[in-house]
Amino acid sequence: MDRDVRQLYELHGPALLAYASALLRDPSAAEDVLHQVFLNVLRGRASINGAPAAYLFRAVRNTALNHVRGTSREVELADGGVWLESSDGSKETSIALQSALKRLPEEQREMVVLKIWGELTFEEAAAVIGIPANTAASRYRYGLAKLKEMWHG
Repeated sequence: MDRDVRQLYELHGPALLAYASALLRDPSAAEDVLHQVFLNVLRGRASINGAPAAYLFRAVRNTALNHVRGTSREVELADGGVWLESSDGSKETSIALQSALKRLPEEQREMVVLKIWGELTFEEAAAVIGIPANTAASRYRYGLAKLKEMWHG
């Protein structure tokens, strides 16, 4: 069991952390949420039914939303806090991507992170959020269009 959980963490951890960070905008809270989810799985408090990635993203979302409800104010991402890995591994690119993502409406940012960094299908991402797959696809398309506009001016 421990080995399986470790493999899930190694495989999905970076994308789950990026997703939690996109939801919370607080790197330390995002790490806490991610660790809480994996501790629940490791301790047998939660069992993964179905596709592990979809379950883990849904668990991170629910735990992050519970965290937001439990805090009285939103904490902005600290300057220089990098929570997103760019494909080229550049910190500058990561920071630029984070900045652009922060300017998207929350539902579009959430879909872009789930689809690109989470590598979920529209159906899986829709199940995580609790929306129809067509709505998930629309949010993703609108988010990408806005990012492209920001990136290319």
